[in-house]
Amino acid sequence: MIAPEEMENMMRDVESKMDKAVDAARQDFASVRTGRANPALLEKLNVDYYGTETPLNQIAGITAPEPRLLVVTPWDKGAIGAISKAILASDLGLTPSNDGNLIRLPVPYLTEERRNQFIKLLHHKTEEHRVVVRNIRREANERLKDLEKKHEISEDDQRRLQERVQKFTDAHIELMDKASNAKESELREV
Repeated sequence: MIAPEEMENMMRDVESKMDKAVDAARQDFASVRTGRANPALLEKLNVDYYGTETPLNQIAGITAPEPRLLVVTPWDKGAIGAISKAILASDLGLTPSNDGNLIRLPVPYLTEERRNQFIKLLHHKTEEHRVVVRNIRREANERLKDLEKKHEISEDDQRRLQERVQKFTDAHIELMDKASNAKESELREV
Protein backbone atom coordinates (compact mmCIF):
# COMPACT_ATOMS: atom_id res chain seq x y z
CA MET A 1 0.00 0.00 0.00
CA ILE A 2 1.13 3.53 -0.78
CA ALA A 3 1.57 5.87 2.16
CA PRO A 4 -0.83 8.85 2.41
CA GLU A 5 2.15 11.26 2.09
CA GLU A 6 3.00 9.70 -1.29
CA MET A 7 -0.57 10.20 -2.50
CA GLU A 8 -0.41 13.85 -1.34
CA ASN A 9 2.88 14.31 -3.19
CA MET A 10 1.27 12.89 -6.31
CA MET A 11 -1.65 15.32 -5.99
CA ARG A 12 0.72 18.26 -5.43
CA ASP A 13 2.65 17.20 -8.53
CA VAL A 14 -0.55 17.12 -10.61
CA GLU A 15 -1.59 20.54 -9.31
CA SER A 16 1.89 21.95 -9.98
CA LYS A 17 1.85 20.72 -13.58
CA MET A 18 -1.57 22.29 -14.10
CA ASP A 19 -0.35 25.57 -12.55
CA LYS A 20 2.52 25.59 -15.05
CA ALA A 21 0.08 24.96 -17.90
CA VAL A 22 -2.02 27.97 -16.81
CA ASP A 23 1.12 30.15 -16.58
CA ALA A 24 2.17 29.04 -20.06
CA ALA A 25 -1.33 29.89 -21.34
CA ARG A 26 -1.15 33.38 -19.83
CA GLN A 27 2.23 33.99 -21.44
CA ASP A 28 0.90 32.71 -24.76
CA PHE A 29 -2.15 35.00 -24.50
CA ALA A 30 0.12 37.99 -23.82
CA SER A 31 1.79 37.43 -27.19
CA VAL A 32 -1.53 37.96 -29.03
CA ARG A 33 -1.53 41.51 -30.33
CA THR A 34 -4.16 43.98 -29.18
CA GLY A 35 -4.48 47.61 -30.19
CA ARG A 36 -1.91 48.76 -27.64
CA ALA A 37 1.84 48.31 -27.39
CA ASN A 38 3.01 45.49 -25.14
CA PRO A 39 6.62 44.22 -24.99
CA ALA A 40 5.26 40.66 -24.64
CA LEU A 41 4.28 40.84 -28.34
CA LEU A 42 7.92 40.40 -29.30
CA GLU A 43 8.97 37.88 -26.63
CA LYS A 44 8.52 34.81 -28.82
CA LEU A 45 10.15 36.41 -31.84
CA ASN A 46 13.40 34.72 -32.93
CA VAL A 47 16.13 36.60 -34.77
CA ASP A 48 18.84 35.09 -36.99
CA TYR A 49 21.72 36.50 -34.92
CA TYR A 50 25.00 35.61 -36.65
CA GLY A 51 23.60 32.31 -37.91
CA THR A 52 21.87 31.34 -34.65
CA GLU A 53 18.13 31.60 -33.96
CA THR A 54 18.05 33.75 -30.82
CA PRO A 55 15.02 35.11 -28.91
CA LEU A 56 14.76 38.86 -29.44
CA ASN A 57 14.61 39.60 -25.71
CA GLN A 58 18.11 38.05 -25.34
CA ILE A 59 19.76 40.44 -27.80
CA ALA A 60 17.76 43.63 -27.22
CA GLY A 61 15.77 45.60 -24.69
CA ILE A 62 12.06 45.99 -25.50
CA THR A 63 10.06 48.88 -24.04
CA ALA A 64 6.69 50.53 -24.58
CA PRO A 65 7.27 54.24 -23.85
CA GLU A 66 3.85 55.17 -25.29
CA PRO A 67 0.57 53.21 -25.59
CA ARG A 68 1.02 52.84 -29.37
CA LEU A 69 4.80 52.51 -29.67
CA LEU A 70 7.32 49.76 -29.00
CA VAL A 71 11.03 50.53 -28.92
CA VAL A 72 13.63 47.80 -29.47
CA THR A 73 17.15 48.74 -28.37
CA PRO A 74 19.69 46.13 -29.53
CA TRP A 75 22.73 45.62 -27.33
CA ASP A 76 24.77 44.97 -30.49
CA LYS A 77 24.09 47.68 -33.09
CA GLY A 78 25.13 45.24 -35.85
CA ALA A 79 21.98 43.21 -35.16
CA ILE A 80 19.55 45.99 -36.16
CA GLY A 81 19.14 44.68 -39.74
CA ALA A 82 18.48 41.11 -38.59
CA ILE A 83 15.97 42.31 -35.97
CA SER A 84 14.12 44.44 -38.55
CA LYS A 85 13.98 41.48 -40.95
CA ALA A 86 12.61 39.17 -38.23
CA ILE A 87 9.90 41.70 -37.28
CA LEU A 88 8.86 42.15 -40.93
CA ALA A 89 8.78 38.38 -41.49
CA SER A 90 6.60 37.79 -38.39
CA ASP A 91 2.81 37.75 -38.55
CA LEU A 92 2.52 40.72 -36.18
CA GLY A 93 1.78 43.23 -38.92
CA LEU A 94 4.26 45.78 -37.54
CA THR A 95 6.57 47.89 -39.70
CA PRO A 96 9.91 48.69 -38.07
CA SER A 97 11.75 51.97 -38.59
CA ASN A 98 15.32 52.18 -37.36
CA ASP A 99 17.68 55.12 -36.92
CA GLY A 100 20.85 53.04 -36.58
CA ASN A 101 20.62 52.84 -32.78
CA LEU A 102 17.13 51.59 -32.06
CA ILE A 103 14.01 50.33 -33.79
CA ARG A 104 10.65 52.02 -33.38
CA LEU A 105 7.50 49.98 -33.96
CA PRO A 106 4.29 52.02 -34.18
CA VAL A 107 1.37 49.78 -33.24
CA PRO A 108 -1.53 50.57 -35.61
CA TYR A 109 -5.17 50.34 -34.63
CA LEU A 110 -6.69 46.97 -35.41
CA THR A 111 -9.31 46.70 -38.13
CA GLU A 112 -12.46 44.76 -37.27
CA GLU A 113 -11.35 41.91 -39.56
CA ARG A 114 -7.88 41.72 -37.97
CA ARG A 115 -9.43 41.90 -34.49
CA ASN A 116 -11.65 38.91 -35.34
CA GLN A 117 -8.62 36.98 -36.65
CA PHE A 118 -6.81 37.57 -33.36
CA ILE A 119 -9.88 36.48 -31.39
CA LYS A 120 -10.00 33.24 -33.43
CA LEU A 121 -6.29 32.74 -32.76
CA LEU A 122 -6.90 33.34 -29.04
CA HIS A 123 -9.69 30.73 -28.98
CA HIS A 124 -7.40 28.25 -30.74
CA LYS A 125 -4.59 28.86 -28.23
CA THR A 126 -7.04 28.54 -25.33
CA GLU A 127 -8.21 25.15 -26.57
CA GLU A 128 -4.61 23.95 -27.02
CA HIS A 129 -3.85 24.84 -23.41
CA ARG A 130 -7.07 23.19 -22.17
CA VAL A 131 -5.91 20.01 -23.92
CA VAL A 132 -2.63 20.19 -21.99
CA VAL A 133 -4.54 20.33 -18.69
CA ARG A 134 -6.81 17.47 -19.77
CA ASN A 135 -3.77 15.38 -20.70
CA ILE A 136 -2.33 15.94 -17.23
CA ARG A 137 -5.68 14.78 -15.81
CA ARG A 138 -5.68 11.70 -18.07
CA GLU A 139 -2.14 10.74 -17.06
CA ALA A 140 -2.98 11.14 -13.37
CA ASN A 141 -6.14 9.07 -13.71
CA GLU A 142 -4.29 6.33 -15.61
CA ARG A 143 -1.66 6.24 -12.88
CA LEU A 144 -4.37 5.97 -10.20
CA LYS A 145 -6.08 3.12 -12.09
CA ASP A 146 -2.73 1.39 -12.42
CA LEU A 147 -2.05 1.72 -8.68
CA GLU A 148 -5.51 0.36 -7.91
CA LYS A 149 -4.97 -2.63 -10.26
CA LYS A 150 -1.72 -3.41 -8.46
CA HIS A 151 -3.65 -3.15 -5.16
CA GLU A 152 -1.36 -0.34 -3.96
CA ILE A 153 -4.39 1.89 -3.26
CA SER A 154 -7.98 0.98 -2.49
CA GLU A 155 -10.84 1.50 -4.92
CA ASP A 156 -12.28 4.18 -2.61
CA ASP A 157 -8.93 6.02 -2.54
CA GLN A 158 -8.74 5.83 -6.32
CA ARG A 159 -12.22 7.30 -6.72
CA ARG A 160 -11.55 10.02 -4.13
CA LEU A 161 -8.26 11.00 -5.75
CA GLN A 162 -9.79 11.01 -9.24
CA GLU A 163 -12.47 13.39 -7.98
CA ARG A 164 -9.71 15.62 -6.59
CA VAL A 165 -7.87 15.55 -9.93
CA GLN A 166 -11.14 16.51 -11.65
CA LYS A 167 -11.56 19.46 -9.25
CA PHE A 168 -8.00 20.60 -10.06
CA THR A 169 -8.80 20.28 -13.77
CA ASP A 170 -12.02 22.29 -13.51
CA ALA A 171 -10.33 25.03 -11.44
CA HIS A 172 -7.37 25.35 -13.80
CA ILE A 173 -9.51 25.40 -16.94
CA GLU A 174 -11.63 28.11 -15.29
CA LEU A 175 -8.47 30.18 -14.59
CA MET A 176 -7.41 29.73 -18.21
CA ASP A 177 -10.86 30.76 -19.47
CA LYS A 178 -10.78 33.90 -17.28
CA ALA A 179 -7.39 34.87 -18.72
CA SER A 180 -8.66 34.18 -22.24
CA ASN A 181 -11.86 36.19 -21.67
CA ALA A 182 -9.85 39.12 -20.28
CA LYS A 183 -7.65 39.09 -23.38
CA GLU A 184 -10.69 38.81 -25.64
CA SER A 185 -12.36 41.84 -24.03
CA GLU A 186 -9.05 43.71 -24.46
CA LEU A 187 -9.14 42.75 -28.15
CA ARG A 188 -12.75 43.89 -28.54
CA GLU A 189 -11.95 47.35 -27.13
CA VAL A 190 -11.87 49.94 -29.87
